[in-house]
Amino acid sequence: MEKLMTMLPFLFIIIILIANTIKILTEYERAVVFRLGRLTGIRGPGLIILIPGIEKMRRIDLRTVTMDIPSQDIISKDNVTLKVNGVVYFRVEDPEKAIIAIEDYWAATAQIAQTTLRSVIGQFELDEILSQRDKINSKLQVILDEQTEPWGIKVTAVEVKAIDLPIEMQRAMAKQAEAERDKRAKVISAQGELEASYKLAEAAKILNEQQNAITLRYLDTMREISAGDGKTTTFFPLPVDFLTGILNNKK
Repeated sequence: MEKLMTMLPFLFIIIILIANTIKILTEYERAVVFRLGRLTGIRGPGLIILIPGIEKMRRIDLRTVTMDIPSQDIISKDNVTLKVNGVVYFRVEDPEKAIIAIEDYWAATAQIAQTTLRSVIGQFELDEILSQRDKINSKLQVILDEQTEPWGIKVTAVEVKAIDLPIEMQRAMAKQAEAERDKRAKVISAQGELEASYKLAEAAKILNEQQNAITLRYLDTMREISAGDGKTTTFFPLPVDFLTGILNNKK
């Protein structure tokens, strides 16, 4: 028992050395290994062995990261105050640069995403921001990818998620939309009246050319009037040119 108690510290030290020597990395992880402070290379995935006390490693995840861009107060090109948030999709392409070239690539990417969002949105007017979302997303992605490339980061996509407008601006846009709908309704009504006038003119021309056509139309109108439910209708048919003859006799 005493021998076992004396061996416990040595066993504890051996376990610690083994834990610091043998590392297992999953398929999507890489290890950036330093030996006495100098970079020795990238290892993994799978089982790797480190020299205890001499080699150290930094574990890097290569999967695509989804990062939310917090809501930013932005003034558009036409001086409208907005609140805009978004999301960035990026991954580590070069683990060595991600550790050596930048202190904290996650925080740096978050900060540059916020700054770029404010800068790009401020170059567009409100109507363009609302209607050209794809163009803005593409521009954000290109700028962020260029800025993070020296850090070994690849920005795959940027999306503007929500655009919050002031209450006054929402009311003004609602009035504008209502006025636009009224304008379209009046234009459509005017176009209908114009087409109807063309058709009436064509009908009058045909009736004028066919003398019996007006009589047939007159009889058809009488039939429609007499078809009422439970009504008695009395007709006094007169020749079409009756009044014309009376007027001519008076002269």
